[in-house]
Amino acid sequence: MEIRHLEYFSEVAKQLSFTKAASILHVSQPSISKAVKHLEDELGVPLFYRSKQLELTDAGKAVLVNAKHVLSAFHNLTSELSDLTELKKGEIKIGIPPIIGAAFFSKLISQFKELYPMVEIILTEVGSKRIKLGVEDGSLDIGLICNTPVHHDNFESVQVINDPLVLIVNSSHPLAKCTEVNLADLEEESFILYREDFTLYDRIIDECAQKGFSPSIVCQSSQKDFMIEMVEAKLGVALLPSKIANAIHNEAIKPLTLTHSNVSLELGMIWKRNKYLPFAVKEFIKLAKSIIEK
Repeated sequence: MEIRHLEYFSEVAKQLSFTKAASILHVSQPSISKAVKHLEDELGVPLFYRSKQLELTDAGKAVLVNAKHVLSAFHNLTSELSDLTELKKGEIKIGIPPIIGAAFFSKLISQFKELYPMVEIILTEVGSKRIKLGVEDGSLDIGLICNTPVHHDNFESVQVINDPLVLIVNSSHPLAKCTEVNLADLEEESFILYREDFTLYDRIIDECAQKGFSPSIVCQSSQKDFMIEMVEAKLGVALLPSKIANAIHNEAIKPLTLTHSNVSLELGMIWKRNKYLPFAVKEFIKLAKSIIEK
């Protein structure tokens, strides 16, 4: 039994198609068919029902579970050997929610690049749900997730920041004369809010409900810059994390402290448990923890 055969089998099982698996792996379909047939002959059981729709047999399902463990162990081994020969090189793939951009860890990235200039950091902007999936399937090394409790056997996690939300209004808005505002006083305002698939959306809706009102939503977005532009255009008010709101250099925007509110951006960093972490990833996590603890 060869590792290559297990890789071919696993991809066919994932795609439920020899043709698709061959295309993804950049090998010929006959090569994949031959590898799977070799596995079946060696194990003495059929792994697929070959009808109009390819389907795993019970034996195939059992082999797939164990094949994933074997392939994971093999990839961990090759990664560790690569680390030994290419110490301090490589890349780190990080998933970040689009609403935060790099505002919350630009200092961390800057310090890390000073220590390890040969390591490439690849940032991908996606939502927290896709970030967790990416960390779990290995397409991301590290993920930053917003306001999502992590109680999962597959993840290690550390809280990066807890940043209260503040209100931003147009400088011509009557509230711009204030320095702070009670959330309950915003009942008549038009809100530029996060999309419904953002956990912050639910938190804000719940907080407003506790104050006795349902916010009037005129616009929803995943992009902080767009939300700021909508406030600048006088379409409504918005709630942003204080680190983002207080860094806005725009005379048309006024940030206000939000009182009687418990809504904040809770940012956590996750990585996969029981997975070999390359040297660069381990050092990034170590540096992040040291900055958090200061």
